[in-house]
Amino acid sequence: MSWNWQQPDWPNFSWNKALLVKADALFLVEAGEYVGTVKHLVPEDRDQLTVAAMGAEAVTTSEIEGVILDRASVQSSIRRQLGLAAAHRKIGAAEQGMSEMMVDLYRSYAQPLSDDTLFRWHRMLTSGRSDLKDIGRYRTHVEPMQIVSGAIHKPKVHFQAPASSDVPVEMSRFIEWFRRTAPGGSEPLPALTRAGIAHLFFVCIHPFEDGNGRIGRAIAEKALAQSLGHPTLTALAATILAKRKTYYAALEANNKHNEITPWLSWFAATAIEAQRRAIALVDFMIDKVRLLDRLRDQLNDRQKKALLRMLREGPEDFEGGLSAGKYASITGASPATATRDLADLVAKHALVRTGEHRHARYHIAIPLRPVSTVALDEHGNLK
Repeated sequence: MSWNWQQPDWPNFSWNKALLVKADALFLVEAGEYVGTVKHLVPEDRDQLTVAAMGAEAVTTSEIEGVILDRASVQSSIRRQLGLAAAHRKIGAAEQGMSEMMVDLYRSYAQPLSDDTLFRWHRMLTSGRSDLKDIGRYRTHVEPMQIVSGAIHKPKVHFQAPASSDVPVEMSRFIEWFRRTAPGGSEPLPALTRAGIAHLFFVCIHPFEDGNGRIGRAIAEKALAQSLGHPTLTALAATILAKRKTYYAALEANNKHNEITPWLSWFAATAIEAQRRAIALVDFMIDKVRLLDRLRDQLNDRQKKALLRMLREGPEDFEGGLSAGKYASITGASPATATRDLADLVAKHALVRTGEHRHARYHIAIPLRPVSTVALDEHGNLK
C-alpha cells in the first residue's frame, strides 16, 4: 500500500480552488463580525472571553486524543499567565503545560513557524511525561510510526508516516511551505485553504513521538490567525471534537493521494462552524451583562457571589450544574439558606432548575445559542 508521502507528487497538493472561494470569503466576513461584536464587551468580559475560549480549546484538543484535563485548572493557569486574577489551586503538569502552549500560540501567532517553536510546544504539552524518549525534538525511533486500531494480534493500519530518519528533511520542507504560503509570502494562500493544508501536511509527517494531533491543530489555528492579522479564538478543537469520527475519517480518506479537495471541503466547513461557535460564546457574554444589569440591586451578597462564580465558568457552567451543596460551599450559607437563595434565583429567572430534591441542579438562565452542523455542497455553497 502506498501512502501520500510515497507518491511522486508529494507534497505538491492539488485541489479544486473554485470550490473554496465562497467558504473563504464567508469566513473572513464572519471573522470581521466577530471582532466587531467583541469590541462591545468591557475589558473584564473580553478577558473572560479570552480565558474561556483558550481554556475550551486546550481541553477539547486534548480530549480528541483521549487526554482528559481539568477545565478549571486549565482556566486558572491561563489566567495566571495572562496576568489576571486567578483562584489559588494546585495545577497538574498536563494542565499547566497545555495552557502554556495555548498562551504561547495566542501571543506568538504572527511569528514565523520554526523547529524551535514546535519543540517548545512539544515540551509544554508533554510536561510531566516520563514514558517518551523524544521530548522537545523530532522522533528518532526506528520502528514505523503507524496509526492503528483493533486487536494487538490483528491491528488495522490506518496510516504509516515517513521514517524517523526522513523527518528532519520533511519538516524543513513543511516549515518552508508554511513561510512561503503566509500572507506576504511568495505564494500566499487563502485562510481556510492554508490552514487545512497545514494541518494535513503536518499530521502526515507525524514528526513527534506523541502530540501530533494537538500540535497540528495549533498550527492550523496559527495559520488562521496570520491570515486574519490577530489571534483567533475560533472553537476549532471543540467543533472537531463534536464530529471526531468524521474528522478521523476525512484525514484517513486523504492520506493515500495528494488531491485533497474532500479534506479541504470538510475542514473549511468545520472552521466556519467553529467560528460560529465562537460568535455564540460572545453572544453569551453580552447576555451575561444584560442579566446582571436586570438583577442589579435584587440579589443578596451570597447570591451575587455564587452567580458571578458561575458566570466565570462561561456557558459550560459547573460540571453537572450547581447543587445546593456547591452553593453552600461557595457562599458559606447553611443548607436551609442555600435552598431559599436558589429558589429565589430561579424565581428571578437568573437560574434554571433541573431535577428534584437532592438531585436538583441549577444552571445559568442564558442558553448558548445552538450552532448547526455546516458542510459544503459540490458547488461550494454551505448546506
